[in-house]
Amino acid sequence: MDFVSQFWGSPAAGFFVAFAVGLLIGVERERRKQDPSVGAAGGIRTHVVVALSGAVAVQFPGIWLVVCGAAFIGALVVIAYWRNRSIDAGLTSEVTLFTTYLLGALAPKFPEISGALGAVIALVLAFRTSLHRLAKHAMSDREVLDVLLLAASALVVLPLMPDRALDPYGLINPQRIWGLTLLVLLMNAVGYLALRTMGPARGLPIAAFFGGFISSAATIGVLGGRFSTEPAKRSLTAGAAMMSSVATPLQVLILLFAIDRGLFLQWLFPAFAMTLVALTGAVLFLRHDEVKSDRVAESFSGRAFQPFQAIVFSITVTAMLWCAAWLERLLGSSGAVTGLIVGGFADAHSAVVGAASLVHSQALEETAGSLAILGALGANTVAKLVVAGATGGRRFVYRIASGLIVMWFAAAAVIVVSLS
Repeated sequence: MDFVSQFWGSPAAGFFVAFAVGLLIGVERERRKQDPSVGAAGGIRTHVVVALSGAVAVQFPGIWLVVCGAAFIGALVVIAYWRNRSIDAGLTSEVTLFTTYLLGALAPKFPEISGALGAVIALVLAFRTSLHRLAKHAMSDREVLDVLLLAASALVVLPLMPDRALDPYGLINPQRIWGLTLLVLLMNAVGYLALRTMGPARGLPIAAFFGGFISSAATIGVLGGRFSTEPAKRSLTAGAAMMSSVATPLQVLILLFAIDRGLFLQWLFPAFAMTLVALTGAVLFLRHDEVKSDRVAESFSGRAFQPFQAIVFSITVTAMLWCAAWLERLLGSSGAVTGLIVGGFADAHSAVVGAASLVHSQALEETAGSLAILGALGANTVAKLVVAGATGGRRFVYRIASGLIVMWFAAAAVIVVSLS
């Protein structure tokens, strides 16, 4: 371990990273050189030499040698592009060669950043065809706009948010709340894009699983409508409803990992128990079902990023945090826990974020926070059953109630044992 630390602190680390970056990008460019649409601005040897020349240039005092080297590489790039202009090869190879020089110059001072950027660039170049197909054919204009809105919210709006508490309880931190909002929206977007690109032949249970990352209760509502209108597929629909609930404990773990590691460790086994029960219930419903495919992608409509949803979630988390803190001051820990449990009826994610934030800020003990999360998940279970009854009737509720209730009791049993 000491040898590794000494190596990364020595000048040799910068040259090693420069060599690795040049080799990594050069291998990818070498494989592409035979394609006339890519261009031929250097292969393995050229990129390795260019990266190392950047690392050597920064060793001399001043920046003039680095600037001269950049000008020389830039001239080579222009010449390479001029030679290939007749085949409309684009600028990727030429710009990549110049970027390799810059990464080599960056490596001696910031080897980790240089190595990470080199790996990312190599991956982007390697997945060139897939990325082009995704941007041009797989994603609609609205979905591209949604991805750009999500990126702008993370890269533009988030840094501008105040990173300090604005309330007398010291809990309402706009930047932290917006960051957690983006985390939830990112999970929703991943579920939506997976559902959007998986195709209709993947089957209802898998589609419901990804739909559960968008909203498990809403997914159960959609499935309830199918349960009442398609009697021949009731076992399939009930199994899919249980698959949508698998996303709930997974989202809980992701949120807790981002907010409070102590709660994350405490909920690791309860979440595993909930996941195991949900999967078992899904298998029991699906094992005798003969339906192998189902056109379901159209059923779970939505958007990858919904600005209104982001605002509502932020307001809900803020209101729940403030109310829980106020109840904690008024009634003690039991008041805060009660407020979070009641909030679970409206949104389990907000209740989990609220409980974890209170624990992280030491406004609530870890045991009370864990019980609040358990109660909020219980309230969310009741909300799912209400939605199931409203859309699929009593038979749908009877099919899935035992599985959802056992999920909660499994988590409760593990929590009680761990706390005792």
